[in-house]
Amino acid sequence: MDLLYKGYPVCALYSGGKDSTYALHWAFLKGFNVKCLVTLKPRTAESWMFHYPAVDVTELQAKALGLSQVFEHTEGRRGSELEDLKRALRKAAEKYGIKGVVTGALLSDYQRMNINFIAEELGLKVYSPLWRKDQAAYLRELVEEGFEFILTSITVWGLPPTLLGKVVTMEDVEKIIELADRYGFNPAFEGGEAETLVVYAPLFKSRIKVEGRRVRLGEYEWRFEVTRAWLEGS
Repeated sequence: MDLLYKGYPVCALYSGGKDSTYALHWAFLKGFNVKCLVTLKPRTAESWMFHYPAVDVTELQAKALGLSQVFEHTEGRRGSELEDLKRALRKAAEKYGIKGVVTGALLSDYQRMNINFIAEELGLKVYSPLWRKDQAAYLRELVEEGFEFILTSITVWGLPPTLLGKVVTMEDVEKIIELADRYGFNPAFEGGEAETLVVYAPLFKSRIKVEGRRVRLGEYEWRFEVTRAWLEGS
């Protein structure tokens, strides 16, 4: 445990995907006192800031983690969604006494800078442990450390829709890295090439089970629509 951070009260910006879950994991390992998750659900997939597919499943993830959650809606429009984020973080600060924000920002300057600006306005420190990590190495690390996640959307040429809805294995990771190199997309999907949903992680007390269907939305655009989700054993 890192004594520098021990007991420091923070919230985790949480979308339910691999990056925010890994950042949360890092915060616990560093000794932060994670008081709550903060999740914003956009009303449109065009949001520049927030994860869209399967965001409702974060309520189950919060239960699996044993954490409280601030869950807010946003129209997902560029500009106004930043005010929605500010409102959610202010609520977390008032209700849980947080002094910092942990984010899963990997490569997006737009997301990271806006989070930093808003946090500064509210007097909150920002921690982005994944920033500029090697994307391929990070993807391998996730699976090696026991994170189980599925793809919930694909919006790029080169990723096969058969990956949707299945837990990504190390074999899948190597295939994704190979395809990313061949077709020129980000292997960790930070460019929006795909979205993910974590169904199990080292901090989860139980697995999340999901059922759904693959839906084709465009020539290279697919989504895995979750029709049912539940905690294993419940």
